[in-house]
Amino acid sequence: YVEYFAKTRGAKILEGSMFKVAHCPKEGISILDFKIGSPAAALVIDLCSFLPIKAAILLGMCGGLRRRYKVGDYLVPIASIRDEGTSNFYFPPEVPALANFLMQKAVTEVLDAQNVPYHIGITFTSNMRFWEFNEEFKNRLKATKAHGYEMECATLFAASYKRKFTLGALLLISDLPLNRDGVKTKESSAHVFETYMPDHVERGIAVLKVARKMQAKNIKGAYHRNIGVKE
Repeated sequence: YVEYFAKTRGAKILEGSMFKVAHCPKEGISILDFKIGSPAAALVIDLCSFLPIKAAILLGMCGGLRRRYKVGDYLVPIASIRDEGTSNFYFPPEVPALANFLMQKAVTEVLDAQNVPYHIGITFTSNMRFWEFNEEFKNRLKATKAHGYEMECATLFAASYKRKFTLGALLLISDLPLNRDGVKTKESSAHVFETYMPDHVERGIAVLKVARKMQAKNIKGAYHRNIGVKE
């Protein structure tokens, strides 16, 4: 994702031990790769919340948990089930992990304008990477009625709410793990990346531009600290 962004915008990639980033001054947009998992996601929010960032969007992948879903579809998460543990350091268990309303509104506006089909629902966020053949875990997952499985959203949503950091998400369905032939492989992952990644990046950028216009109009949903309005 970072390489595509940098190549198409003539941006320089900076990489340290934890993150890889690139910035496009012309568009006023940066992209950051924090690898995988909720601890890294929490660190990103904690650090970025001290920067003058107006809005952010997660461009992640998830496993689709409905038979009607197809690889390459988009899932717009409105909330995430907090099974990952990291979000407990920000809020007690009874506090929901919700995506920022303004950002998800911007997401759907972009997808609708481009006539791109998408699904809306909740995701199940956990730290378990290989669970596709764990029947006990699969049964618990099915009982939640979650629409997608991923490893960062609950932490990102909880931490960004705590830090008053305007953040949403647009997820790409990369596999269908509840289907026997839908489990992600090295080959299928490479195919998804090559086929769908460019559009995913461009739509994420379009979302940020729409969100920027919405913030300029003081449309409800963004945190004031991120749009220059005194609280």
